[in-house]
Amino acid sequence: MNQVRKIYCRAFQTVFKIALPVLPYRKPKLAGSVKALPEIIEKNNCSRVLIITDPGIQKLRLTARLERALKDAGMFYRIYGKTCANPTTDNVYEALELYQENACDAIIGFGGGSSMDCAKAVGARIVKPNQSLAKMKGILKVHKRLPLLIAVPTTAGTGSETTLAAVITDAQTRHKYAINDFPLIPRYAVLDPKVTVSLPPFITATTGLDALTHAVEAYIGRSTTRGTKKDALLAVRLIFENIDTAYNEGTDIAARRNMLHASFYAGCAFTKSYVGYVHAVAHSLGGEYNIPHGLANAVLLPFVLEAYGESIHKKLYHLALAADLVEKGTPYDEAARIFIDAVKDMKKRFGIGDTIKEIQKEDIPKLARYADKEANPLYPVPVLMDAGELEQFYHAVSAQ
Repeated sequence: MNQVRKIYCRAFQTVFKIALPVLPYRKPKLAGSVKALPEIIEKNNCSRVLIITDPGIQKLRLTARLERALKDAGMFYRIYGKTCANPTTDNVYEALELYQENACDAIIGFGGGSSMDCAKAVGARIVKPNQSLAKMKGILKVHKRLPLLIAVPTTAGTGSETTLAAVITDAQTRHKYAINDFPLIPRYAVLDPKVTVSLPPFITATTGLDALTHAVEAYIGRSTTRGTKKDALLAVRLIFENIDTAYNEGTDIAARRNMLHASFYAGCAFTKSYVGYVHAVAHSLGGEYNIPHGLANAVLLPFVLEAYGESIHKKLYHLALAADLVEKGTPYDEAARIFIDAVKDMKKRFGIGDTIKEIQKEDIPKLARYADKEANPLYPVPVLMDAGELEQFYHAVSAQ
């Protein structure tokens, strides 16, 4: 990246870091079971609910306990169950139509990050009916308070239940972009381990590594606060202590609960401190090829960490301490290598490879431009890279 652009990016990021204490960040209120939702909905003077989920959730009947709780409380609800892995503008408009047809006044995003992102985007369109989703792309373009928005994560990974972002894919162009504004933070998050116990091992692994990526990128970035550092370190500790149990013994409620809390804390960390080039590259791959976001992050994470080099060695030392991988006083470069190797070992244990076969080499320049546009100047990454430099990561994980 040329020097002038570097100066612009760092100046932009510095302004946002200075503004952090006065920006209206908030953590969602927590509930421990979907059975608590009827009371929460009624307390917020709502009575007609749209549940936004995906076909896999519906097939597994994971919404059954929530539906039963709503029925028992005499509460009206409808389900939109067509959200795809990388939610599209079509998903949003279909769910919005169902919301309006049934005069709903509350939204529950039930599922992984895709369902929650779709729910947020529906809320944004409800309060801004004359503005397209594309016009809301970027930061601070929603402004208005959304209808009651509740997030029920069924994967311990995306952290979307804590964030101000909704990532949407244009159904026509396949361009993936983020809408970022404070009203998109759900008012309530339900961390119910029972809705995660049927998650297949591979999805448990990739979503867990998604949460790890959130925590790591938030921690190694240049816009951390005391609170986001604490949340990121706690998330890393919980993930290293629980992900193997959750993977191998999926019905272990304690491990599932701890992974949900790890995802929540990682989400709180990156909501304020942002992510980095792992996410920017992963988003471009999700938009172009529909690669699941957690899988893309898992594949990419070690490659990007290695590319940052010694600029992050001290921070990886602290992450390695949190993960109980090293002892105090370990040299920073050694601790960094141990941490990155631990991530690689984790990938091997869970059957996650180092390549993404869908990547077409002729697409790489375009994908790198998408990643560059997303990340720069917003993401306070340890080392700045432009589109040309970002191409290395696509080549590194390409199977061609």
